[in-house]
Amino acid sequence: MTTTLELTYRHATSADVDAVVDLVTSAYRGEASRQGWTTEADLLDGQRTDATDVGVTIAHADSIVLLGFDGEVLRGCCHIQRDGDACYFGMFSVDPAHQGGGAGKLLLAEAERIALHDWHCAGMKMTVIEGRDELVAWYGRRGYRRTGEFRPFPYGDERFGIPKRDDLRFEWLVKPLVRA
Repeated sequence: MTTTLELTYRHATSADVDAVVDLVTSAYRGEASRQGWTTEADLLDGQRTDATDVGVTIAHADSIVLLGFDGEVLRGCCHIQRDGDACYFGMFSVDPAHQGGGAGKLLLAEAERIALHDWHCAGMKMTVIEGRDELVAWYGRRGYRRTGEFRPFPYGDERFGIPKRDDLRFEWLVKPLVRA
């Protein structure tokens, strides 16, 4: 018997800051992140985000931190921010113990729905650490394409982690959004 995952969504508030920080950290840093496939633990130590950054992001106009729940349990989150005629997508995190179960696909689809139908954005854009081929392929199956444009990694700014390599940089991915 196959169970179909269904998520409910809401926008994060200041009361959710700690839960978002914990989820993002668990998905990308340390041993807990190794339960899932999105870990950056081999590339970076330190934090992925902190309460100050998440609080500012939640409070920012033209910005949403979207939470996805399975019943009462937080399974994922992402950040969507209007940027001209596109939306920036980031802070995408799914509980590592539940990655591969469909929560990420559902959360990404809801973020795209908000960008297109609520904010009337023509596309989504994001950055991914270069070399994360499995992650780029996952986004590619959902319509995202590499641009060949890069942004440097912010070495020396521990708010983004402590690099274990000296060749990190971000690649831009984009997806046009069209009404069905």
